[in-house]
Amino acid sequence: MKILVLGGGVVGVTTAYYLLKDGHQVTVIDRQAPAMGGASFGNAGLIAPGHAYAWASPKALKTLLQSIIYQDPTFKMSLRPDWQLMVWGLKFLRECNTTAVKRNGLAKHRLCTYSQHILGKIVEETGVQYCRNSGGALYLFRSPETLEAGIANLQPLIENGQKMEVLDFTRVAEIDPTLSHMKDRISGAVLSLTDESGNSLLFTKNLWKVCEKMGGNFESDISIERLEAKGDQIERVFTNRGERTADVYVLCLGSWSPLLVRPLGVRLSVYPVKGYSITIPVESGHTPPTIGGIDEDFKIAYSTLGKQVRLTTMAEFTGYDETHSPKDFEYLLQSAKELFPNAGNYEKAECWAGLRPMTPDSLPVLDTARHSNLFFNTGHGHMGWTMACGTAQLTADLIAKRTPGIPVDHLRLR
Repeated sequence: MKILVLGGGVVGVTTAYYLLKDGHQVTVIDRQAPAMGGASFGNAGLIAPGHAYAWASPKALKTLLQSIIYQDPTFKMSLRPDWQLMVWGLKFLRECNTTAVKRNGLAKHRLCTYSQHILGKIVEETGVQYCRNSGGALYLFRSPETLEAGIANLQPLIENGQKMEVLDFTRVAEIDPTLSHMKDRISGAVLSLTDESGNSLLFTKNLWKVCEKMGGNFESDISIERLEAKGDQIERVFTNRGERTADVYVLCLGSWSPLLVRPLGVRLSVYPVKGYSITIPVESGHTPPTIGGIDEDFKIAYSTLGKQVRLTTMAEFTGYDETHSPKDFEYLLQSAKELFPNAGNYEKAECWAGLRPMTPDSLPVLDTARHSNLFFNTGHGHMGWTMACGTAQLTADLIAKRTPGIPVDHLRLR
């Protein structure tokens, strides 16, 4: 079949790879070259099934109010009326109960674990390189109380088979000596033994080279304007460079997905949540982190990606505003220098902000809706790099009408 993939980030390119493996004629279109825009470009680099719990929880509303009252520097919310956010927020609150938390967390963990397995298969099949570090990930806590709460949050994942180890600070410093100076500020950590990190931008670029050799076609500088439907079929895509037609269309546009299908009467519960990152070059004499991880109290995720270190933070609910200023990065830079004062050349830090496509239950959407030839692979939230390979394989399975490798009931349109 002739298949048109809308979106060229890590989700779109991995989807193209599996569709090409199935023998389809595949074209990917996007505004930019593979992974050069969106969350695929500036994410934390973590591949983290050990952090696969849902944002929505019984404590979420209290945490939200505290963040607003005490002006948490890692959280912002626009006060202007936003009906899309209000609808999304009501659905989010419906997920803030014990039953939903367990259901969503286990479904998310199952998907993340499966996706990591699929990533390993892609590496075996293609030899694609992406600065992979498979040494695990450290989840750091700054007080005994937050360490205890963190262990409790991770317990369902441990019971579901995630291999983790609770560490005191001595062991933390042994695993990552670059944290040795934090003795009086870190109480302990959880080491997720099978988590890893890698450069998703590099992975996506290199995998696309593989896709091209398989016959894939990528067209950049294309703005996708609208879809035209007739009955239960999508007939064509209108772009700034003319019409595109295909037998099947796959929507991999992340935060922009709801805007494209809304005129068709489809409501995707995906909302853009802006995140910020800095990338600092590692030069002679610098000592970057040994493995990736997250400062859970300060909400800073980090990883070493070859000759650079990436750090990310923020959950900013301000719609589709992608603008940023130097002031927006002050907290991240200050926290990064405290954690890793000699990680790299902070004077040359590259700052980035982008939108993460969040769903109320923290699970992506893999489904069709009113149109049988339009498939969704979107809504990966802050874990697109972790989930991308798995949802790509599952999407190819759904298009081929094969039984998916894992259950997808919780990933349907909702």
